[in-house]
Amino acid sequence: MGKIMMLVGRTGCGKTTLSQALMNAKLSYHKTQMIETVENIIDTPGEYIENRNYYRALIVTSAECDLIGLVQDCTDQTSLFPAQFASAFAKPVIGIVSKVDRCEQQEKLTRAEQFLREAGAEQIFHVSSYESQGLEKIKDLLATNT
Repeated sequence: MGKIMMLVGRTGCGKTTLSQALMNAKLSYHKTQMIETVENIIDTPGEYIENRNYYRALIVTSAECDLIGLVQDCTDQTSLFPAQFASAFAKPVIGIVSKVDRCEQQEKLTRAEQFLREAGAEQIFHVSSYESQGLEKIKDLLATNT
């Protein structure tokens, strides 16, 4: 089965679409209303990072996974991840820059990476769920047992 990863990010950043792409499922938008687990991906609602009152739910849910994926849309000029947010989890935390197919300027990618580094992400991956860009690296990471 490999590692279980929990995806965290604001509403509309691409968590559900990324989850579908990683599972080789048909890509279709739907608003995540509650925590959903599909195979080895835990998809969390955007409201869980948008409202500090839900941080506890993220921390509790993280006990069920091996890895946390902080998802930052590269077209978003702001980030909701607090500085060193990764330290709230007793798990490795990676950063995922999403929607890179829509990012026409290097500055936007650099900004998204910086947001994720400030949040405490250990590794950064660039993905486009619609173009299947960068997905194999994350699949490989999930497949490892260490």
